[in-house]
Amino acid sequence: MVIALIVIGVIVVLLLLWAVGVYNGLIKLRNLVQEAWRQIDVELKRRHDLIGNLVETVKGYAAHERGTLEDVMKARSAAMAGGQSPAQQAQSEGLLSQALGRLIAVAEAYPDLKANQNFMALQQELTSTEDRIASARRYYNANVRELNTKVETVPSNIIAGMFNIGREEYFEVEGEERDPVKVDFGQRDATIPPPSGYAGGTPAGDPAPPAPSAPSAGEASAAGPAPEGAAPTPPPAAPEPQPGQSQGQQPPQQP
Repeated sequence: MVIALIVIGVIVVLLLLWAVGVYNGLIKLRNLVQEAWRQIDVELKRRHDLIGNLVETVKGYAAHERGTLEDVMKARSAAMAGGQSPAQQAQSEGLLSQALGRLIAVAEAYPDLKANQNFMALQQELTSTEDRIASARRYYNANVRELNTKVETVPSNIIAGMFNIGREEYFEVEGEERDPVKVDFGQRDATIPPPSGYAGGTPAGDPAPPAPSAPSAGEASAAGPAPEGAAPTPPPAAPEPQPGQSQGQQPPQQP
């Protein structure tokens, strides 16, 4: 009887230890997900600030493009609205990316704007921020995937259900919005010149090989008959008739 109680007690202790370990693992994953989302939120706020400054810069050169500028500002305001879930935030950011793409297309028609140092600096900062957002999104989604796997699989789902630990949403951009905004200012199809000292596939300073010259009549006769199978040598051209001499008339013999 005592041994049975001891065995039961050991089993209960082991189950409690297992439950504590699973619970701590779930809490750790949930904290990682929340931390990763905070990193995304910081980068998104920086992106919104850069887009606002970009719009103000474009206004100085393309103030009459009011419709495009208003679309960007409306999409920016929607993306900055609080209380959005990761899926809703991803949708808002996608719409903002589309509006930003149209703004960049408008900037292509203004050479002075493209050459503006402030505009170029903002564009570079925005590209760098987009890269950091993409990296933070991958980290966040990896943690979400691991947490959701624990929540949905047996036996850890039992502990998750007991303590109301549920699934988290992914932060994903669908369709055309998946690619970041790219700006090349018309240099994507530019022809890149060859390096100096290189022209037409021949390095500079090296003379081109001479073209082969045709053999003279004396060299051809000295070479002997043509080998079998070779093309026959055409006969020499007949001399042109002298003035006053009809075609087919023999020239006079010299005494």
